Amino acid sequence: MNYSRKSYGFWAAAISLAAGFLFLTPPIRAQDSAPSTPTSKVERKNQAPLSSEVLRVKLPKPVEAKLKNGLTVLIAEDHRFPAISVQLQISAAGALYEPENVAGLASVTAQMLREGTKSRDSKQIAEEADKLGASFSGSADFGSSVTTFGASGLSDNFDIWFPLALEVLLHPSFPARELDNLKQRLSVQLRQQRASPSFLASERFNRALFSHHPAAIVSATAESLESLTPAVLAKWHRERYVPQNAILGFAGNVRAGELIPKLEKWLADWEATSLKETLPANALPTTERKVYLVDRPDSVQTTIALGNIAIERRSPDYVPLVVMNHILGGGAAARLFLNLREEKGYTYGVYSDLTALRYAGPWRAGGSMRTEVTAPAVAEFFNEIRRIRDEKVSDSELADAKRAITARFALSLEQPTGVLAFAMVQKTYGFPPDYWDNYPGQIMAVTEQDLQRVARTYLDPDTMQLVAVGDADKIKPALEKYGPIEVYDSSGKLAPISKTD
Repeated sequence: MNYSRKSYGFWAAAISLAAGFLFLTPPIRAQDSAPSTPTSKVERKNQAPLSSEVLRVKLPKPVEAKLKNGLTVLIAEDHRFPAISVQLQISAAGALYEPENVAGLASVTAQMLREGTKSRDSKQIAEEADKLGASFSGSADFGSSVTTFGASGLSDNFDIWFPLALEVLLHPSFPARELDNLKQRLSVQLRQQRASPSFLASERFNRALFSHHPAAIVSATAESLESLTPAVLAKWHRERYVPQNAILGFAGNVRAGELIPKLEKWLADWEATSLKETLPANALPTTERKVYLVDRPDSVQTTIALGNIAIERRSPDYVPLVVMNHILGGGAAARLFLNLREEKGYTYGVYSDLTALRYAGPWRAGGSMRTEVTAPAVAEFFNEIRRIRDEKVSDSELADAKRAITARFALSLEQPTGVLAFAMVQKTYGFPPDYWDNYPGQIMAVTEQDLQRVARTYLDPDTMQLVAVGDADKIKPALEKYGPIEVYDSSGKLAPISKTD
């Protein structure tokens, strides 16, 4: 199969792609069974036939240019649709670089871009964008090294809406009234997320694994939000939104030869600085297992998260770990799901995922189950982890996983913004130009021995951190066998030790 067709869609399709590939956390989840678990009785019917041939692709290569101010530009032309999508990725401007006492600074700065410029207020920006059929957005996720700014609109009025997007991006005024309104909304969200077991599990899990690394922080606090002022945001924007650390990508009905001279003109005042990105040192994997229990009195469910630091995206073990994770916890056909949901009925769903970024991220498994089955459910998590370490996967299971991953990859190429997103990943990580052309072959080349090797290297049940969110009085006895326990309340504070502990 030789793929050479270009097809481009709308920017919304790129957002999911960015989540999966640009920030390099592919939604790869898998399933497994334990030594004590019988082979699954689940029948998998109506599966589409899959070719045994290796998928052969040759991705269209965007035009690449470097502007005078140091900005890297990637242009993926497609003239079948009258639309253009834009994404700007600014390294060294993400939450990873925030001082701890101003957590949320990068995100709030990005969200405030649309709230006013030196010549327009938020209402005028919204009305003009709506009239032009354009949209703008900014974001900076916790744990990310980048801020992203997206824009999209029709190609016939591109020369009108794109300069407006640049005004929003480069000349925000951060009006105090709009900032106060945003802070009030975010403060409500902070209180609401404390009622979410998933948030509490993620907060404690990242703290346990990353310790003093900035990726340990997953949320702003009431105090950090209060410290954000227009001057603080403006300083962050001035110092961090710089062209030499950025990649600007275009996908759609645009011609590179015409666009590049326009960009030189439109961005002439965006000057480079001396800021260079220096990533924090990688967090090291934990060396002994520990249990973190977040108490939610009267909870009818226990939410589990367990894992350890694994790899960064450029690791040669990335591809075999992708395949291993797909088999263990990557979806509804994976071992964890088949065991804990289909066979045991403990949960509606359990999964695992691999977060491999520009720094070493974790492999993590988890899900929510009824309080009364916490003990056997946690046992099955560890059983499945041991099984994929100790037993080689079958030829058919490995073949199914590899074909599923390559099929999903092929589908992602249907979107032009997907092609652009892959190109931005290739540029960000310094991969060779043919990296994505060879990706299906790399997946198909993974062997049973490769899977067992990476499972034994990165999935050690004796050093994983185990987080459980639930009713401490009911589930603490079930967790004591797994290591020393620290108990926290839902505010994130260490709970006092009771006399019975």
